[in-house]
Amino acid sequence: MPTSSRKLFTFEFLALNGIIVVAFCNIAVFYSFFHYLGNIGITPAWRGILVGLEPMTAFVLRLFVIPLIGAKDTSRLILVSLVMVIAASWAYPFAVTIPSLLVLRIFHGAAFVLLTSAVIALIVTFIPKEKSGQGFGIISVATMIPYAVVPPITETLLPHVANEATIYAGFSIFAFLAICLLAIMRRRIGKTLADMDADMMRRPALSEIRKNLGNRAVLMLLFLSLLTYLAHATVFYFMKDLSLQNHLGDVGLFFSISMVTMISVRALGGPAFDKIDKTSTLLAGFVFLTVCLILFSRVSGGLSFYCLAGLYGFSMGVILPQINALIFTFSAPGLRGLNTNLGLFAMDMGYFITPALGGAMVGLSRGYATPFDAGAGLALVSLFLVMSLKRMGPPNDHNYL
Repeated sequence: MPTSSRKLFTFEFLALNGIIVVAFCNIAVFYSFFHYLGNIGITPAWRGILVGLEPMTAFVLRLFVIPLIGAKDTSRLILVSLVMVIAASWAYPFAVTIPSLLVLRIFHGAAFVLLTSAVIALIVTFIPKEKSGQGFGIISVATMIPYAVVPPITETLLPHVANEATIYAGFSIFAFLAICLLAIMRRRIGKTLADMDADMMRRPALSEIRKNLGNRAVLMLLFLSLLTYLAHATVFYFMKDLSLQNHLGDVGLFFSISMVTMISVRALGGPAFDKIDKTSTLLAGFVFLTVCLILFSRVSGGLSFYCLAGLYGFSMGVILPQINALIFTFSAPGLRGLNTNLGLFAMDMGYFITPALGGAMVGLSRGYATPFDAGAGLALVSLFLVMSLKRMGPPNDHNYL
Protein backbone atom coordinates (compact mmCIF):
# COMPACT_ATOMS: atom_id res chain seq x y z
CA MET A 1 0.00 0.00 0.00
CA PRO A 2 1.58 3.31 -0.94
CA THR A 3 2.39 5.46 2.01
CA SER A 4 0.81 8.52 0.50
CA SER A 5 -2.62 6.85 0.19
CA ARG A 6 -3.01 6.30 3.92
CA LYS A 7 -4.43 8.58 6.58
CA LEU A 8 -2.28 9.64 9.55
CA PHE A 9 -4.80 9.17 12.35
CA THR A 10 -5.37 5.45 11.99
CA PHE A 11 -6.14 3.14 14.89
CA GLU A 12 -2.66 1.65 14.60
CA PHE A 13 -0.89 5.03 14.70
CA LEU A 14 -2.87 6.19 17.74
CA ALA A 15 -2.46 2.85 19.55
CA LEU A 16 1.30 2.85 19.00
CA ASN A 17 1.45 6.38 20.37
CA GLY A 18 -0.36 4.99 23.41
CA ILE A 19 2.42 2.44 23.84
CA ILE A 20 4.98 5.27 23.55
CA VAL A 21 3.16 7.04 26.39
CA VAL A 22 3.40 3.83 28.45
CA ALA A 23 7.15 3.56 27.76
CA PHE A 24 7.86 7.11 28.86
CA CYS A 25 5.52 6.87 31.88
CA ASN A 26 7.79 4.09 33.05
CA ILE A 27 10.74 6.50 32.88
CA ALA A 28 9.01 9.66 34.12
CA VAL A 29 7.91 7.94 37.35
CA PHE A 30 11.59 7.79 38.38
CA TYR A 31 11.90 11.59 38.63
CA SER A 32 12.50 11.19 42.41
CA PHE A 33 14.66 8.07 42.23
CA PHE A 34 17.72 9.83 43.71
CA HIS A 35 15.62 10.82 46.72
CA TYR A 36 14.19 7.31 47.06
CA LEU A 37 17.67 5.77 47.05
CA GLY A 38 18.61 8.03 49.94
CA ASN A 39 15.58 6.86 51.89
CA ILE A 40 16.64 3.21 51.60
CA GLY A 41 20.18 3.95 52.76
CA ILE A 42 22.17 4.17 49.51
CA THR A 43 25.16 6.54 49.78
CA PRO A 44 25.22 9.68 47.59
CA ALA A 45 28.08 8.41 45.39
CA TRP A 46 26.20 5.23 44.52
CA ARG A 47 22.93 7.11 44.07
CA GLY A 48 24.38 9.07 41.14
CA ILE A 49 25.69 5.89 39.51
CA LEU A 50 22.38 4.06 39.93
CA VAL A 51 20.34 6.99 38.58
CA GLY A 52 22.59 7.27 35.51
CA LEU A 53 22.88 3.54 34.85
CA GLU A 54 19.51 3.20 33.11
CA PRO A 55 20.11 6.00 30.52
CA MET A 56 23.71 4.80 30.11
CA THR A 57 22.45 1.31 29.27
CA ALA A 58 20.06 2.81 26.71
CA PHE A 59 22.90 4.88 25.23
CA VAL A 60 25.24 1.88 24.85
CA LEU A 61 22.67 -0.71 23.78
CA ARG A 62 20.58 1.27 21.30
CA LEU A 63 23.35 1.59 18.72
CA PHE A 64 23.71 -2.20 18.59
CA VAL A 65 19.98 -2.93 18.64
CA ILE A 66 18.56 -0.62 15.98
CA PRO A 67 20.27 -2.17 12.89
CA LEU A 68 18.79 -5.54 13.88
CA ILE A 69 15.15 -4.41 13.95
CA GLY A 70 12.89 -4.58 10.92
CA ALA A 71 9.20 -3.66 10.92
CA LYS A 72 8.17 -7.31 10.60
CA ASP A 73 10.01 -8.17 13.87
CA THR A 74 8.52 -5.41 15.95
CA SER A 75 5.26 -6.87 17.32
CA ARG A 76 7.06 -9.75 19.04
CA LEU A 77 9.81 -7.45 20.30
CA ILE A 78 7.26 -4.98 21.72
CA LEU A 79 5.55 -7.83 23.58
CA VAL A 80 8.84 -9.15 25.00
CA SER A 81 10.00 -5.69 26.07
CA LEU A 82 6.65 -4.91 27.76
CA VAL A 83 6.99 -8.12 29.77
CA MET A 84 10.53 -7.00 30.69
CA VAL A 85 9.15 -3.62 31.82
CA ILE A 86 6.61 -5.37 34.04
CA ALA A 87 9.29 -7.60 35.55
CA ALA A 88 11.58 -4.62 36.19
CA SER A 89 8.75 -2.60 37.78
CA TRP A 90 7.82 -5.42 40.14
CA ALA A 91 11.44 -5.92 41.17
CA TYR A 92 11.99 -2.43 42.64
CA PRO A 93 10.33 -3.12 46.04
CA PHE A 94 12.66 -6.10 46.50
CA ALA A 95 15.90 -4.57 45.15
CA VAL A 96 17.29 -2.66 48.14
CA THR A 97 21.02 -3.46 47.91
CA ILE A 98 23.59 -1.95 45.57
CA PRO A 99 24.31 -5.20 43.64
CA SER A 100 20.61 -5.94 43.08
CA LEU A 101 19.94 -2.35 42.01
CA LEU A 102 22.88 -2.39 39.58
CA VAL A 103 21.46 -5.47 37.85
CA LEU A 104 17.93 -4.08 37.90
CA ARG A 105 18.87 -0.70 36.42
CA ILE A 106 20.76 -2.36 33.55
CA PHE A 107 17.82 -4.70 32.91
CA HIS A 108 15.38 -1.78 33.06
CA GLY A 109 17.48 0.25 30.60
CA ALA A 110 17.57 -2.72 28.20
CA ALA A 111 13.77 -3.07 28.41
CA PHE A 112 13.27 0.63 27.67
CA VAL A 113 15.60 0.72 24.68
CA LEU A 114 14.09 -2.45 23.17
CA LEU A 115 10.55 -1.13 23.63
CA THR A 116 11.14 2.36 22.23
CA SER A 117 13.31 1.13 19.34
CA ALA A 118 10.71 -1.44 18.29
CA VAL A 119 7.76 0.96 18.55
CA ILE A 120 9.57 3.66 16.56
CA ALA A 121 10.60 1.17 13.86
CA LEU A 122 6.94 0.18 13.52
CA ILE A 123 5.17 3.53 13.87
CA VAL A 124 7.12 5.22 11.05
CA THR A 125 5.51 2.77 8.61
CA PHE A 126 2.13 4.32 9.45
CA ILE A 127 3.19 7.94 8.76
CA PRO A 128 2.33 9.27 5.28
CA LYS A 129 5.31 11.12 3.80
CA GLU A 130 3.33 14.30 3.18
CA LYS A 131 2.20 14.37 6.84
CA SER A 132 5.58 13.62 8.44
CA GLY A 133 5.71 16.95 10.33
CA GLN A 134 2.31 16.40 11.91
CA GLY A 135 3.08 12.74 12.60
CA PHE A 136 6.30 13.42 14.46
CA GLY A 137 4.63 16.31 16.27
CA ILE A 138 2.10 13.83 17.69
CA ILE A 139 4.84 11.33 18.59
CA SER A 140 6.82 14.01 20.41
CA VAL A 141 3.69 14.98 22.39
CA ALA A 142 3.30 11.32 23.37
CA THR A 143 6.85 11.32 24.76
CA MET A 144 6.26 14.53 26.74
CA ILE A 145 2.85 13.96 28.32
CA PRO A 146 4.23 11.53 30.96
CA TYR A 147 6.71 14.13 32.25
CA ALA A 148 3.86 16.61 32.73
CA VAL A 149 1.35 14.17 34.27
CA VAL A 150 3.24 11.44 36.15
CA PRO A 151 5.07 13.53 38.83
CA PRO A 152 1.90 15.16 40.24
CA ILE A 153 0.06 11.80 40.17
CA THR A 154 2.97 10.20 42.02
CA GLU A 155 3.07 12.97 44.63
CA THR A 156 -0.67 12.50 45.21
CA LEU A 157 -0.27 8.74 45.69
CA LEU A 158 2.87 8.83 47.87
CA PRO A 159 1.18 9.55 51.23
CA HIS A 160 -1.00 6.45 50.74
CA VAL A 161 1.72 3.88 49.94
CA ALA A 162 4.84 2.52 51.67
CA ASN A 163 7.33 4.37 49.42
CA GLU A 164 8.17 5.20 45.81
CA ALA A 165 9.01 1.58 44.97
CA THR A 166 5.36 0.64 45.47
CA ILE A 167 4.41 3.22 42.83
CA TYR A 168 7.14 1.95 40.51
CA ALA A 169 5.59 -1.50 40.74
CA GLY A 170 2.06 -0.12 40.41
CA PHE A 171 2.85 1.62 37.14
CA SER A 172 3.28 -1.82 35.55
CA ILE A 173 -0.51 -1.80 35.12
CA PHE A 174 0.01 0.49 32.13
CA ALA A 175 2.34 -2.06 30.54
CA PHE A 176 -0.41 -4.68 31.02
CA LEU A 177 -2.86 -2.36 29.27
CA ALA A 178 -0.33 -1.89 26.45
CA ILE A 179 -0.10 -5.66 26.02
CA CYS A 180 -3.90 -5.83 25.74
CA LEU A 181 -3.79 -3.04 23.16
CA LEU A 182 -1.07 -4.87 21.23
CA ALA A 183 -3.17 -8.07 21.23
CA ILE A 184 -6.15 -6.14 19.84
CA MET A 185 -4.23 -4.51 17.00
CA ARG A 186 -1.74 -7.28 16.19
CA ARG A 187 -3.85 -8.76 13.40
CA ARG A 188 -4.61 -5.33 11.97
CA ILE A 189 -0.91 -4.43 12.00
CA GLY A 190 -0.04 -7.72 10.28
CA LYS A 191 -2.61 -7.07 7.54
CA THR A 192 -1.39 -3.50 6.99
CA LEU A 193 2.27 -4.54 6.86
CA ALA A 194 1.46 -7.36 4.45
CA ASP A 195 0.20 -4.76 1.95
CA MET A 196 3.37 -2.69 2.17
CA ASP A 197 6.55 -2.87 0.13
CA ALA A 198 8.71 -5.80 1.29
CA ASP A 199 11.75 -3.49 1.43
CA MET A 200 10.11 -1.55 4.26
CA MET A 201 9.49 -4.67 6.34
CA ARG A 202 12.90 -6.32 6.45
CA ARG A 203 15.95 -5.43 8.49
CA PRO A 204 18.31 -3.08 6.63
CA ALA A 205 21.21 -4.88 4.99
CA LEU A 206 24.77 -3.96 5.97
CA SER A 207 25.37 -2.52 2.48
CA GLU A 208 22.34 -0.25 2.91
CA ILE A 209 23.58 0.94 6.29
CA ARG A 210 26.94 1.79 4.72
CA LYS A 211 25.17 3.77 1.97
CA ASN A 212 23.05 5.44 4.61
CA LEU A 213 26.22 6.73 6.27
CA GLY A 214 26.93 8.55 3.01
CA ASN A 215 23.59 10.38 3.08
CA ARG A 216 24.82 13.90 3.90
CA ALA A 217 21.38 15.26 4.71
CA VAL A 218 20.59 12.51 7.21
CA LEU A 219 24.00 12.78 8.86
CA MET A 220 23.59 16.54 9.21
CA LEU A 221 20.12 16.11 10.70
CA LEU A 222 21.33 13.48 13.18
CA PHE A 223 24.13 15.85 14.23
CA LEU A 224 21.51 18.59 14.60
CA SER A 225 19.55 16.21 16.84
CA LEU A 226 22.60 15.73 19.04
CA LEU A 227 23.28 19.48 19.27
CA THR A 228 19.62 20.12 20.13
CA TYR A 229 19.55 17.48 22.87
CA LEU A 230 22.80 18.84 24.33
CA ALA A 231 21.12 22.25 24.61
CA HIS A 232 17.89 20.74 25.94
CA ALA A 233 19.73 18.66 28.54
CA THR A 234 21.67 21.75 29.64
CA VAL A 235 18.42 23.50 30.50
CA PHE A 236 17.03 20.34 32.15
CA TYR A 237 20.05 19.69 34.36
CA PHE A 238 21.35 23.19 35.14
CA MET A 239 18.42 25.62 35.05
CA LYS A 240 17.58 25.15 38.74
CA ASP A 241 21.12 26.01 39.82
CA LEU A 242 21.31 28.96 37.41
CA SER A 243 18.00 30.32 38.72
CA LEU A 244 19.22 30.04 42.33
CA GLN A 245 22.61 31.60 41.51
CA ASN A 246 21.07 34.56 39.64
CA HIS A 247 17.80 34.80 41.63
CA LEU A 248 15.78 34.42 38.44
CA GLY A 249 12.54 33.06 39.89
CA ASP A 250 10.55 29.86 40.40
CA VAL A 251 12.19 27.16 38.28
CA GLY A 252 9.11 24.93 38.67
CA LEU A 253 6.98 27.61 37.01
CA PHE A 254 9.68 28.02 34.33
CA PHE A 255 9.42 24.35 33.39
CA SER A 256 5.62 24.39 33.56
CA ILE A 257 5.45 27.33 31.13
CA SER A 258 8.01 25.83 28.75
CA MET A 259 6.38 22.37 28.84
CA VAL A 260 2.84 23.67 28.24
CA THR A 261 4.10 25.82 25.37
CA MET A 262 6.07 22.94 23.87
CA ILE A 263 3.12 20.54 24.00
CA SER A 264 0.71 23.19 22.64
CA VAL A 265 2.96 24.00 19.68
CA ARG A 266 3.38 20.33 18.78
CA ALA A 267 -0.27 19.39 19.29
CA LEU A 268 -1.90 22.41 17.66
CA GLY A 269 0.75 23.28 15.08
CA GLY A 270 1.05 19.78 13.61
CA PRO A 271 -0.84 20.42 10.34
CA ALA A 272 1.12 23.64 9.79
CA PHE A 273 4.43 21.73 10.08
CA ASP A 274 3.66 20.08 6.73
CA LYS A 275 2.42 23.22 4.94
CA ILE A 276 5.37 25.46 5.76
CA ASP A 277 8.86 24.80 4.41
CA LYS A 278 10.47 22.58 7.07
CA THR A 279 14.02 23.94 6.80
CA SER A 280 12.79 27.54 7.09
CA THR A 281 10.75 26.61 10.17
CA LEU A 282 13.77 24.80 11.62
CA LEU A 283 15.95 27.84 10.97
CA ALA A 284 13.51 30.08 12.86
CA GLY A 285 13.40 27.60 15.74
CA PHE A 286 17.18 27.67 16.13
CA VAL A 287 17.21 31.50 16.00
CA PHE A 288 14.80 31.58 18.95
CA LEU A 289 16.74 28.85 20.80
CA THR A 290 20.01 30.78 20.38
CA VAL A 291 18.40 33.93 21.76
CA CYS A 292 17.08 32.01 24.78
CA LEU A 293 20.41 30.37 25.60
CA ILE A 294 22.26 33.70 25.34
CA LEU A 295 19.75 35.52 27.55
CA PHE A 296 19.10 32.89 30.25
CA SER A 297 22.18 33.91 32.25
CA ARG A 298 21.77 37.63 31.50
CA VAL A 299 18.15 38.45 32.38
CA SER A 300 17.29 39.97 35.73
CA GLY A 301 14.56 37.45 36.50
CA GLY A 302 10.85 37.86 37.05
CA LEU A 303 8.65 38.41 33.98
CA SER A 304 11.57 38.33 31.52
CA PHE A 305 12.61 34.91 32.87
CA TYR A 306 9.12 33.49 32.38
CA CYS A 307 8.80 35.06 28.91
CA LEU A 308 12.03 33.29 27.97
CA ALA A 309 10.48 30.06 29.28
CA GLY A 310 7.66 30.49 26.76
CA LEU A 311 10.05 31.33 23.93
CA TYR A 312 12.24 28.34 24.82
CA GLY A 313 9.19 26.05 24.85
CA PHE A 314 8.11 27.42 21.46
CA SER A 315 11.56 26.88 19.91
CA MET A 316 11.89 23.31 21.20
CA GLY A 317 8.29 22.64 20.21
CA VAL A 318 9.23 23.44 16.62
CA ILE A 319 12.78 22.12 16.33
CA LEU A 320 12.58 18.44 17.32
CA PRO A 321 9.46 17.46 15.31
CA GLN A 322 10.87 19.20 12.24
CA ILE A 323 14.25 17.48 12.56
CA ASN A 324 12.53 14.10 12.83
CA ALA A 325 10.22 14.91 9.92
CA LEU A 326 13.21 15.88 7.76
CA ILE A 327 15.10 12.72 8.74
CA PHE A 328 12.03 10.76 7.65
CA THR A 329 11.78 12.70 4.38
CA PHE A 330 15.46 12.40 3.44
CA SER A 331 15.64 8.68 4.31
CA ALA A 332 15.03 5.81 1.93
CA PRO A 333 11.72 4.12 2.89
CA GLY A 334 13.41 0.99 4.25
CA LEU A 335 15.76 3.05 6.44
CA ARG A 336 13.25 5.42 8.06
CA GLY A 337 12.92 3.32 11.20
CA LEU A 338 16.69 2.97 11.51
CA ASN A 339 17.34 6.70 11.10
CA THR A 340 14.54 7.75 13.44
CA ASN A 341 15.99 5.41 16.07
CA LEU A 342 19.42 6.96 15.48
CA GLY A 343 17.73 10.22 16.49
CA LEU A 344 16.83 8.54 19.79
CA PHE A 345 20.48 7.49 20.10
CA ALA A 346 21.39 11.18 19.79
CA MET A 347 18.94 11.86 22.64
CA ASP A 348 20.55 9.15 24.78
CA MET A 349 24.00 10.60 24.07
CA GLY A 350 22.91 14.15 24.86
CA TYR A 351 21.44 13.25 28.23
CA PHE A 352 24.36 10.97 29.03
CA ILE A 353 27.26 13.37 28.36
CA THR A 354 25.72 16.75 29.27
CA PRO A 355 25.93 16.36 33.08
CA ALA A 356 29.63 15.49 32.87
CA LEU A 357 30.53 18.21 30.35
CA GLY A 358 28.37 20.85 32.04
CA GLY A 359 29.65 19.89 35.48
CA ALA A 360 33.23 20.26 34.28
CA MET A 361 32.44 23.72 32.85
CA VAL A 362 30.84 24.80 36.12
CA GLY A 363 33.82 23.51 38.07
CA LEU A 364 36.31 25.38 35.90
CA SER A 365 34.36 28.63 35.69
CA ARG A 366 32.67 28.54 39.12
CA GLY A 367 29.41 29.61 37.58
CA TYR A 368 26.34 28.11 35.89
CA ALA A 369 26.29 30.61 33.02
CA THR A 370 29.07 28.77 31.15
CA PRO A 371 27.06 25.68 30.10
CA PHE A 372 24.32 27.95 28.75
CA ASP A 373 26.82 30.05 26.78
CA ALA A 374 28.28 26.84 25.38
CA GLY A 375 24.75 25.75 24.45
CA ALA A 376 24.25 29.06 22.63
CA GLY A 377 27.42 28.33 20.66
CA LEU A 378 26.03 24.93 19.67
CA ALA A 379 22.75 26.55 18.61
CA LEU A 380 24.71 28.96 16.37
CA VAL A 381 26.50 25.99 14.78
CA SER A 382 23.07 24.45 14.22
CA LEU A 383 21.93 27.59 12.40
CA PHE A 384 24.76 27.28 9.87
CA LEU A 385 24.03 23.56 9.40
CA VAL A 386 20.36 24.28 8.66
CA MET A 387 21.42 26.92 6.12
CA SER A 388 23.61 24.30 4.43
CA LEU A 389 20.72 21.84 4.47
CA LYS A 390 18.43 24.43 2.89
CA ARG A 391 20.90 24.92 0.04
CA MET A 392 20.81 21.17 -0.68
CA GLY A 393 17.20 21.51 -1.79
CA PRO A 394 14.31 19.06 -1.41
CA PRO A 395 14.99 15.32 -1.10
CA ASN A 396 14.89 13.07 -4.13
CA ASP A 397 16.30 9.70 -5.11
CA HIS A 398 19.78 11.21 -5.23
CA ASN A 399 19.58 12.06 -1.52
CA TYR A 400 19.05 8.45 -0.57
CA LEU A 401 22.45 7.32 -1.85
